[in-house]
Amino acid sequence: MESALTYETWNEANLQQILGQLRDSMDVLKWATRQYGSSIVYACSFGAEGMVLLDLLSKVNKEAKVIFLDTDLHFKETYELADKIRNRYKDFSIEFVKPSLTIQEQADQYGDELWKRNPNLCCQLRKIEPLASELSKVDAWISGLRREQSLTRRNIQFINKDDKFKSIKICPLIHWTWNDIWEYIQLNQLPYNPLHDQHYPSIGCAPCTVSVEGPADSRAGRWATSEKTECGLHKS
Repeated sequence: MESALTYETWNEANLQQILGQLRDSMDVLKWATRQYGSSIVYACSFGAEGMVLLDLLSKVNKEAKVIFLDTDLHFKETYELADKIRNRYKDFSIEFVKPSLTIQEQADQYGDELWKRNPNLCCQLRKIEPLASELSKVDAWISGLRREQSLTRRNIQFINKDDKFKSIKICPLIHWTWNDIWEYIQLNQLPYNPLHDQHYPSIGCAPCTVSVEGPADSRAGRWATSEKTECGLHKS
């Protein structure tokens, strides 16, 4: 097996050679599985993109490691969907990753409803730090980012050097549109979060996600009452 591309061995010339061989999402997932074996994890939020990626991944690696950042603040519909996914893809290793602080412990240290007063700190405690801990155990991770989602994601590649987590971030769906995602879900009769049918294009923690009326991009509705647009997982 070829030497794995890691954060420490990142080489732009080697990367371009690899990218030239990858035509589509399945190529990317096959390459990632071959490259990293058990040293790669898929961080899934159980959104629409997540349903597609889980299904594609099941065709490549039925025993893939999947983690869900369980902030203890998700919608009940998200937790119910997670249970359905566990039953559908029984061979997957799906782990709920918890923050080091419970909601009450966070309130004791930082005050009640930190997400209202300092959403960046709340995401740091409940998402970024737990993910950092998990990624320290592997060489690479898979994400459902798409270029169409926002201006900050326009330049993502299939394979990315992740300076934030000192890792390699694999993004198989970069060229997919929102319509592509839903066509795949419908054609393959995949389960999905019913909140999508209630005008929630992107679904995060319940206190920080609202429904959206009318045309909107797929990130609309997240942190709608603040200037925040990302939880911080995908920002350097």
